[in-house]
Amino acid sequence: MRLSTLFLSLLALVLQEAGPASLPEKEQRRSEEQSHYGESDPYSELHVGSYMVIPDDYSEVIDLSSYEELADYGDQLAEVKVTSLAPPTRISPTQSKVTPRTPLSNPTMTKPTLPGPLGSPASHGLPTCLVCVCLGSSVYCDDIDLENIPPLPRMTTYLYARFNRISRIRTRDFKGLTKLKRIDLTSNFISSIDNDALRLLPALQDLILPENQLVALPLLPSGIEFLDVRLNRLRSSGIQPEAFRALEKLQFLYLADNQLDSIPWPLPLSLRSLHLQNNMIETMQTDAFCDPVEHRHTRRPLEDIRLDGNPINLSLFPSAYFCLPRLPIGRFT
Repeated sequence: MRLSTLFLSLLALVLQEAGPASLPEKEQRRSEEQSHYGESDPYSELHVGSYMVIPDDYSEVIDLSSYEELADYGDQLAEVKVTSLAPPTRISPTQSKVTPRTPLSNPTMTKPTLPGPLGSPASHGLPTCLVCVCLGSSVYCDDIDLENIPPLPRMTTYLYARFNRISRIRTRDFKGLTKLKRIDLTSNFISSIDNDALRLLPALQDLILPENQLVALPLLPSGIEFLDVRLNRLRSSGIQPEAFRALEKLQFLYLADNQLDSIPWPLPLSLRSLHLQNNMIETMQTDAFCDPVEHRHTRRPLEDIRLDGNPINLSLFPSAYFCLPRLPIGRFT
C-alpha cells in the first residue's frame, strides 16, 4: 500500500515538470505556421479541429437586417399587379371524346350544274360554260357539234353558236333572256324557227342567220337593227305581209342568195342598206321604195340597194327610184 502511494506521487511530480517545458514547443509551432501562411490568411482565426468560429457575432459578416436594401432593384423593374387569374379551360366530357370517322362507302359523283339560273345540262350532258366559252356576258359555242341551242345564263348578252348542227330554234331556247342583244347562228342546219322564239326578246338588235336552210321568217322583235338571212332557202311566201313595217329601228336587211321572187314591202324608213342580189325577182311595184302619188317621204338614208343577180330589168321602173339618193345596183338593160 505504501509502495503504490509512493509511485503515484513520483509520477505526478514527473508530469508537473514536463508540462511547462512542452508549452513553448506548441507556441513555437504556431508561430511557424503563421509565418508560413502569412498574416492575411483567412483561416488564421479559425480552428478547424474544434469546428468553432472565433468571431462571436456572425452578423458582422452579413447583416441580415439590411437584406432588403441589398435586393432593391430601384426603377429597373415595373410593378406588376395581379388582379385576377383566368379561369382554367374546362373540357366537357363530350368534347374529350374523339368521334371516330366512318369510312365512306360507295361514293357517288354528282354532275355539276350550270352557274346560270336555267341550270339544266347542255346537249353534251355538261353545263354550257364547260362545253362553250363564257367570257363575261358573251357565250361562244362555235364548232362543237351542237344539235340544239344550249341552256344559257340569264345574263347572256351575246351568243355565238356558229358552225354547228343546230336544226331548229324552239320557243323555250331563249325564254327569259331579256338582255340578249346578238344571236349569231351562222352556218348551221336551221330549217325552222318557232314563231315566238325571238319576238319576246326586248333587247335583241342583231340576228345573224346566214348559211342555213330557212324557208320562212318568224315574228321579229321591234328593236332589231341588223338582220342577216343570206344564203338560205327563203321564199317570198315565207315572209309575212308587212313583216318589216313595225321594225322602226331596222337599218341593215340582208336577204341575198335566197329564193325570193319579189321585193318585201313596205320597208321601214330607218333602212340604210338592202341586199337582195342573187334571188328570183322579176318585177317590182312602183311604190316599192317611194310613194309615187303623194310623195310623202324621201329615203335619204337608203343609199345601198343591191338587185344584181336577179332577172329584173330596173330600167322598166323609173318612177320607183325618185325618192332615193342613188339608183339601185342591178341590170338596166
